[in-house]
Amino acid sequence: MAASPITIRDAEDPRIAPFRAIREKDLVGRRGLFIAEGTVVLRVLAEAHGRGRFVADRILVLENRFAGIADVLSAFPEDVPVYVCSAGVMNAIAGFDMHRGVLALGRVREPPTAAEVIANLGETALVAVAIGLSNHDNAGALFRNATAFGADAVVLDATSCDPLYRKALRVSVGSVLKMPWSRGGSAEDLLTALDGAGFQVVTLSPSGRTALNALPPASRTALVLGTEGEGLPARILEAFRPVRIPQSPGLDSLNVATAAGIALYQLALSTGRIG
Repeated sequence: MAASPITIRDAEDPRIAPFRAIREKDLVGRRGLFIAEGTVVLRVLAEAHGRGRFVADRILVLENRFAGIADVLSAFPEDVPVYVCSAGVMNAIAGFDMHRGVLALGRVREPPTAAEVIANLGETALVAVAIGLSNHDNAGALFRNATAFGADAVVLDATSCDPLYRKALRVSVGSVLKMPWSRGGSAEDLLTALDGAGFQVVTLSPSGRTALNALPPASRTALVLGTEGEGLPARILEAFRPVRIPQSPGLDSLNVATAAGIALYQLALSTGRIG
């Protein structure tokens, strides 16, 4: 059971300093900290707290939201302080209109490397790989799609954005806190490691000669997605098997999050993960 709520009346109170101007703080290094926003993500954080790589440090809630999320707050241990405040104080703290009124400061324990994530996968596995994914909405949607279609992990290269950014985490509806994932390393090193671990490495591109639905199912598959707009580098497409999602003429490509959802669905369906 979380601790009894503590009322905050001053936006400059040092106890809620980590929540101050969170929109700007999301753009700089956070030393292993992240902001979870909204009831859905808070609930996932409560489920994840202390069981893996994520723990809650403190929680800030609008006074008029407290009673409605009491069941979620009760899932946190007593050493996690819960602060409540008025809408005016909340907005002054966050720096914008915080209409959701639910924030938590999370802390990341030592994150696993890609090698560790890959080593923990089973004999049958589906992995989504992001190369140069820079849009936070797309990153969050990728995690949501991967979770929905039974993927086992998400691997991001060093040039991809951090999925623990507040917006990415919110768009993922907390999936970032559920799904095993790693971020770091070069595209070549990640894909070589997956190939060496027996994965069928499939690159998604409108230029692929093989249609996604014609791809033979494999026990281990890694779906590789490129950056928004430019897609995957030519060297990656040349080194690994490119496949395309068949579509009507007149449009060159799909949004990366949409393409990821379609591809993960097809791969999950072909291997019996869903049905």
